[in-house]
Amino acid sequence: MSNKRIVNVCCGTGCLAKGSMEVYEELKSQIAKLNVYAEVNIQLKSTGCDGLCEKGPLLKIYPDNIAYFKVKVDDVEEVVKKTLIKGEIIDRLLYFETSTKKRLRNHKESEFCKRQYKIALRNVGEIDPTSLDDYIERGGYKALKKVISSMKPEDVLKEVSESKLRGRGGAGFPTGRKWKTAADIDTSPIYVVCNGDEGDPGAFMDRSIMEGDPNSVIEGMIICAYSIGGTNGFAYIRDEYGLAVENMQKAIDKAREENLLGKNILGSNFSFDIQIVRGGGAFVCGESTALMSSIEGKVGEPRAKYIHTTEKGLWGHPTVLNNVETWANIPIIIEKGGQWYSSIGTMKDSKGTKVFSLVGKVKNTGLVEVPMGTTLKEIIYDIGGGVLNNREFKAVQIGGPSGGCLPGECLDLPVDYDTLVKADSMMGSGGMIVMDDRTCMVDVTRYYLSFLAEESCGKCVPCREGIKRMLEILTDICNGGGREGDIEELLEISSMTSKASLYSLGKSAPNPVIASIRYFRDEFEEHIINKRCRAGVCKKLTTFVIDKEKCIGCDMCRKNCPGNCITGEIKKSYEIDADQCVRCGNCMNICRFNAVKVL
Repeated sequence: MSNKRIVNVCCGTGCLAKGSMEVYEELKSQIAKLNVYAEVNIQLKSTGCDGLCEKGPLLKIYPDNIAYFKVKVDDVEEVVKKTLIKGEIIDRLLYFETSTKKRLRNHKESEFCKRQYKIALRNVGEIDPTSLDDYIERGGYKALKKVISSMKPEDVLKEVSESKLRGRGGAGFPTGRKWKTAADIDTSPIYVVCNGDEGDPGAFMDRSIMEGDPNSVIEGMIICAYSIGGTNGFAYIRDEYGLAVENMQKAIDKAREENLLGKNILGSNFSFDIQIVRGGGAFVCGESTALMSSIEGKVGEPRAKYIHTTEKGLWGHPTVLNNVETWANIPIIIEKGGQWYSSIGTMKDSKGTKVFSLVGKVKNTGLVEVPMGTTLKEIIYDIGGGVLNNREFKAVQIGGPSGGCLPGECLDLPVDYDTLVKADSMMGSGGMIVMDDRTCMVDVTRYYLSFLAEESCGKCVPCREGIKRMLEILTDICNGGGREGDIEELLEISSMTSKASLYSLGKSAPNPVIASIRYFRDEFEEHIINKRCRAGVCKKLTTFVIDKEKCIGCDMCRKNCPGNCITGEIKKSYEIDADQCVRCGNCMNICRFNAVKVL
């Protein structure tokens, strides 16, 4: 057994919230206190997110390939004494595979990990994001050196075009075409911008890359600048992403010190630098033209795109803007070639991989990267482990607040840009929220319209008033005030809003309404005509009852009732007093025998 150990402690945002920094500090303290450096050579690293966010804090030990999950400060001394010193395994901390009911020494053998193909996330969770040496050790800046030493700008553009990489921010525009458009314009300066203003509910893909592998983003931006004649770069990062800003800034500063940024990069005639701009705090600033207005110091309002930003973007000059995930793909595309990247994925016009944040009512929440063309079923059931508590799957929402909710009949759909659009959804930046049968689709649609109404810049009437009116109708339906004709009015307003709005937020805002009505129309009709919410979410349309034939009198519903409205005896059936019931739904959620129903 080797006496050298590398211990990676996940210090991504999710694990930090669960105390991973305390685990890291305690581990550091225990190693020093026991003076084990004399016996064992241990290198301790804090890394970015490893993907299994729900099971943190996560600790990985190399070269033994041991991974421990849900590690607490109280576990650290045992980990040091047993595993790091003696090489013994602590079974209770190993990954538990729910499908096989087994504990795995190496979590990469799990269904969650082995079905993935990590390209954009290749370094996240494996390196110290603040260490340039760690990045270089895994091949970092090799692509940049190749570009500067042996490639012409047109060679770079050719490789990116051949890769068939499409922008991962949501629109899916061909990256090579965008770069070439800017490169063909004979003017200066030309700007390169990273969109790190990730605002979709449930999305944290870009955040995790900036926190866990900032140099891949920086290297991608430098390569683009070389290919198009760019001179200045901006990383526009959501203001709430404090750790992402911190790690990106450290990486930029270190790259400057090593002549990877700034004047005469790597001794060449090529100069380029990047500065960070904190986001304006508005969802609309994720839209390209609004983002650029914000960088310029103006109000973050979008403008009409009859003139493309590749021609006139920042301060009226050509500007290439891509999101974080797109930039992270560039170095490895240059290193391995565009044809290599275009060979990944099963779809004709969607190549490579896509990163998703898999959240909601799914057993394995976290970061997932899969080849384009992977089906929704594979992601949710094979990688995600299926629906939480083995409840019935109802829908999956893809593409952020402007995406659509797809039902079980769509689970066999391949995930790619064009297929999802045909299904009245969209790829978006990659948020994927799983919903079970306790989800009301009318209420979900109302929630997303509420978000979009709040985040609309209000500049154009169709968006501002159209979203507001749709929200009013949906709110009335959820409150029991729905009327016949509401569904048709929602569809009519959706059509008007999508066609007449000037900007992407308004044009895509009707998507959740259109998709929900298409797939869950019966649930809308039930709310309007029968004044009933089958999921038990809309309180004014819900009355809970207990099926006496299914109730075994386990007493769990009564114990968890905040209104004390459930009565009965153990091992006999229980009853709910509808007049006292606060309709919280705890009884329905906790019942393992499906005895609680909506009347």
